[in-house]
Amino acid sequence: MTAEDIIKKLEEAEGAPADPMALFGQWLAEAEGKEPRDANAMCLATVDEDGRPSARIMLLKGYDEQGFVFYTNKESRKGEALEANPVAALSFYWKSLGRQVRVEGRVEHISDEEADSYFASRPAGSRIGAWASQQSRKLASRSMLRAAVEKFEAQYKGGENIPRPPHWGGYRVIPDHIEFWHEGEYRLHTRIIYERHEGEDWDKEMLFP
Repeated sequence: MTAEDIIKKLEEAEGAPADPMALFGQWLAEAEGKEPRDANAMCLATVDEDGRPSARIMLLKGYDEQGFVFYTNKESRKGEALEANPVAALSFYWKSLGRQVRVEGRVEHISDEEADSYFASRPAGSRIGAWASQQSRKLASRSMLRAAVEKFEAQYKGGENIPRPPHWGGYRVIPDHIEFWHEGEYRLHTRIIYERHEGEDWDKEMLFP
């Protein structure tokens, strides 16, 4: 099915796929062929214990029928916010395609086994960086960070068998709202929202642009 066929079907809610994750997979795959870099980039929004929102760009590292997965330092600002309020919103924007996907849902930790497997797949430099960086904490100078990197490079000489730090792990956003947005002429955009209230079934309907 071509991109034009997909958008044509979205002109009526009934034409949209029953499973929003299937549609997300189609759009992400197309973005991977069009975007110059990081088609999996997303904005992650969290809310801390004081109700203060914060947003930053992250990279999606996996998705399936359970939800959307990303990894980070659990002691970072976002990690502390997720501990206080385990809910989040994601936004994907592919400018070259004129498309956006918005996700909202609760958040859970992924298993240690999943986190270990992904961490082991990272380049050695990234694994060293996870040990060296006290993410979101104040840094007096870059030389302090370089010294920390050198310390862990010496500790794990050769870059092999670098374990996952206990403060580093993954999160899964389990969606209950997913909105698909396609740019339209004169700002008459196409918007389809999927909502899951109970169980596994999704309701879908169109929204005014």
